[in-house]
Amino acid sequence: MNERRTCVPGNAAQLPVLTQFLKEFWAAAGLPPALAPSFELSLEEIFMNVVMHGSRPGTAPRIELSLLLADGGISMTLEDDGPEFDPLSLPQPDVEASLGDRRIGGLGVFLVRQMMDVVSYHRVEARNQLRMSKRIEAPEGRTDSPSATDGRLA
Repeated sequence: MNERRTCVPGNAAQLPVLTQFLKEFWAAAGLPPALAPSFELSLEEIFMNVVMHGSRPGTAPRIELSLLLADGGISMTLEDDGPEFDPLSLPQPDVEASLGDRRIGGLGVFLVRQMMDVVSYHRVEARNQLRMSKRIEAPEGRTDSPSATDGRLA
């Protein structure tokens, strides 16, 4: 299968569960190990932003992680049922400013944008959806592109 999904409560203790889910998908697909850290860090940054800032007081959002291997790339989407918020609408941090002059926050989303080829936000049926994708080479040991698979991971 070239797509997998899982859903967890929005609490920090679930981050290792999602990281393991990502690692298992990565290994089963035979994806390049050198690209894994950028996806792991992106997952951590976005997930923790939702956990810390993406819910109404006294509630925890439900967060769904989906991974899709298609069209010569991999997409990772995080969806939550918290209040509408587009993290891509935040101003870019001034990474040239001294530490004392920088605004607090915004570096995580900045890093995600630097590591991924495409990052997009949509509000879909009362859910925030942040999709991150990156082009990849064919999985190790394969000569076809990931989009040419028959629906199974290598």
